[in-house]
Amino acid sequence: MPRKPKQARSKATVEAIVEAGFICVAENGLAGTTTRHIAEKAGISVGSLYEYFKDKQQVYEAMTRHFIDKTVQTLEPMIPQLVELDIADAIERIFSEFKEILSANDDRYLRVAHQALMFDAQLYLDPLSKSLSDLIMQYLMHHPELLRVRNIKVMSYILINGSIFTVLRHMRDPNPPITFEQLARGLADMIDHYVAYELSVVDQSE
Repeated sequence: MPRKPKQARSKATVEAIVEAGFICVAENGLAGTTTRHIAEKAGISVGSLYEYFKDKQQVYEAMTRHFIDKTVQTLEPMIPQLVELDIADAIERIFSEFKEILSANDDRYLRVAHQALMFDAQLYLDPLSKSLSDLIMQYLMHHPELLRVRNIKVMSYILINGSIFTVLRHMRDPNPPITFEQLARGLADMIDHYVAYELSVVDQSE
């Protein structure tokens, strides 16, 4: 059974394995990456890798947690600012930060996320969806008037999952027809207009 890292050296080894995993997936894809690839890139033996991870799937899961932690660490400090913005500006700001995360370190996370869509979207993107759902809920808590929107859960689901796929597709397109800024503003305006319409319908029915 793989052991949990406790000492600083062990933790450094695990971090090196996860780092190597990102590099290998970028080079070989999720399906094409092997534990041997990861071990060689991390500068350790395959046996040493198996001391911490049962198989490459566990390495991928650790990579996913690393990505989600990075996303949360980036977005959480922004929450006090985000909740003060109107919905369109808040959404646009989130997209902008999400782009920065994905494109960091030579598109490391973007490459993995793109591979995940083709390999196992549920395993790798569901945690990201949950993280963004939590962020939306915090925004709604500061703007309770938005809870009057009908089917708010449905809209949140569409916004999060649709946006993730749209952003990833745009960023992987070598020659996109629009800029990322135009994409972000378009998605933000679409949500803003929908919310305004729904609130007007609710007002008329009261």
